[in-house]
Amino acid sequence: MAIHLTRIDELALVTLDRPEVLNALSLQLLRDLGAALDQVAGSDARALLVTGAGGKAFCAGADVKELMGRSLAATHEDAAFGQAIFAKLDTLAIPSIALINGYAFGGGLELALACTFRLAARTARLGLPEIKLGLIPGYGGTQRLPRLVGEARALEMILTGRAVAAEEAERIGLVNRLVEGDLIEAGKGFAREMTGYSLPALGFARDAVHRGLGTLLKEGLAIEADLNTLAFQTADAAEGVSAFLEKRKPVFRDS
Repeated sequence: MAIHLTRIDELALVTLDRPEVLNALSLQLLRDLGAALDQVAGSDARALLVTGAGGKAFCAGADVKELMGRSLAATHEDAAFGQAIFAKLDTLAIPSIALINGYAFGGGLELALACTFRLAARTARLGLPEIKLGLIPGYGGTQRLPRLVGEARALEMILTGRAVAAEEAERIGLVNRLVEGDLIEAGKGFAREMTGYSLPALGFARDAVHRGLGTLLKEGLAIEADLNTLAFQTADAAEGVSAFLEKRKPVFRDS
């Protein structure tokens, strides 16, 4: 398999392993990725790390040779399939962190965009070059990128196909942090800034942000109030408040 799923204590690690083609997204790799994400969803992992094998690429995009000569119906099915696989990251109950160790182009950047967070090595380059092939992104790039960096910057990247270096990616909010040294170790440390908290509370917070972005402020505030109320009903909230008043560290049990 071109996808490897391993555990590092409380963390799940998914590695794309086709370094000979810069971890390009074949249809079989997407199927294997979907199966791996389903396994993560059913596990007790508290965060997910996603990276690519080898030192050159996180993922250089779709396997273009595989897409040649397909019918319009098959092309549409391929786009819908890739979108559905990446959407599994949106519905994970745990945070996901893309560890970008080189090129993240096309579908590779779209995979990173579908993750909750992105960390990048200083050698990373990120872009959506589909326009250079007479195409446009098909796995969510036109939708997730502007939500992250704004319409103007997203349109510039998409319409020119220009790749951005890691420093610019951090400056415009495309990546959360730049990493010196080992990306896996950095990802572990980043994930553990969250994994000790209540999973229900983390989920409510992510849901409030995601749902609120798709609506007006007034409606978003109502969503926040509803989810805040739900959070208050959890045993973890009672534990957190009690621990604060008793000046001790809370022990959350995800309930």
